[in-house]
Amino acid sequence: MLTKRTALIAFFLFFFLALLVSWASPPEKTLGAIARLVYFHGAWVWTAIFCIIASGMSGLLGLLVRNRGFHSWSQALGRVGLFYWLLFLPMSLLVMQLTWNGLFLAEPRFRVPLNLAIIGLLVQIGVSLLPDLVWTSVANLLYSGVFFWLMQATGSVLHPEAPIFSSQGSSIALFFLGIVFFLSLSAWMLAYIWQGLSVFGVKKEVPGGMID
Repeated sequence: MLTKRTALIAFFLFFFLALLVSWASPPEKTLGAIARLVYFHGAWVWTAIFCIIASGMSGLLGLLVRNRGFHSWSQALGRVGLFYWLLFLPMSLLVMQLTWNGLFLAEPRFRVPLNLAIIGLLVQIGVSLLPDLVWTSVANLLYSGVFFWLMQATGSVLHPEAPIFSSQGSSIALFFLGIVFFLSLSAWMLAYIWQGLSVFGVKKEVPGGMID
């Protein structure tokens, strides 16, 4: 079985490989080498979204089959998804500055994610104070549904639509998917480390047992 120490080593390894693929990615003709940061930024967003949606799906499975393992994974993936999502925000500001030569905080692709980050933080703090882990699955399921709906409905002003896959260079898309792959693996390792952890010393109870 994978130990927490091994998972931590794997987390840093996969994260380093994501950085390496990003560094090796081809520059874009308009943005030049700055495009590599854009690739990494986009892959980071995708990873956060995957984790948040996965936390909701794991919570749903836990509620349907009443399995404590799914509840635990929902908790861990919800935390990791929020962690990646919160770090995406300052990264987004940096990308704005470098690519647009200024900050446009009214951009819907920044304003809506900021609101979702605040809501997500409040949700995670709230469920961490509840003793029953089932409520974490319920909250993550509802949050992931609202999250997906709002992100799908959000338009843009300056932010391009699907810039990676609308690019004519197929190699850019391949490198981007490589970054997504390694970042997703790093997030999975982080979720494994955080799985079952309690916050503020609160015990998490689920049907059939208790998680410390």
